[in-house]
Amino acid sequence: MNRRPLTKIAQQAVSRACRAHGRAIDATVGNGHDTLLLARCVAPDGHVAGFDIQPSALDHTRQRLHAAGLEQHVELIDAGHERMRDLLGDDWVGNADVVMFNLGYLPGGDKSIITQPHTTVSALEQSLDMLRPGGLLSLMLYRGHPGAEAEIAAVTQWIEGLNDGYEIEILQSPGPWLYLVRRAQPSTGSVDAI
Repeated sequence: MNRRPLTKIAQQAVSRACRAHGRAIDATVGNGHDTLLLARCVAPDGHVAGFDIQPSALDHTRQRLHAAGLEQHVELIDAGHERMRDLLGDDWVGNADVVMFNLGYLPGGDKSIITQPHTTVSALEQSLDMLRPGGLLSLMLYRGHPGAEAEIAAVTQWIEGLNDGYEIEILQSPGPWLYLVRRAQPSTGSVDAI
């Protein structure tokens, strides 16, 4: 059976959720692949905020965005994603089309620097505040590295605690797991008169 990689499924879901004039957040910039995707999605009038604590990740991403001519759409922030709300402010609350997470470590980087359960759960909570109605949280969890199982357990518990205001799709493979969490649209509340 030929199954699409979960990374492709995540990218397609994100591309459908983004608007050309919208806002998006890359909570874990890494090597900048998702940041670039988001910048393409929100161009020509939108904005992306990208978080990472590793200068090399931000540098690689800056170069990738510059080569694509999209750096003007992205603010790269040298901070952990758990500071999302404080650093983006009230203007972002309820206005993001997409928030993306790729948890684990920076591919090609220092494997001892990994995302942590407590900061990840804090960032996930904040990301729900950032999403507009109908907005999408894309969360990729990687397995097999030290600390991964603790983070997966914390994220799974967090996902299970979400209320019915969210539609949740869980896709698992022997490697990564993908959670797609969509903030529900408010009902119109209209009733046809008889």
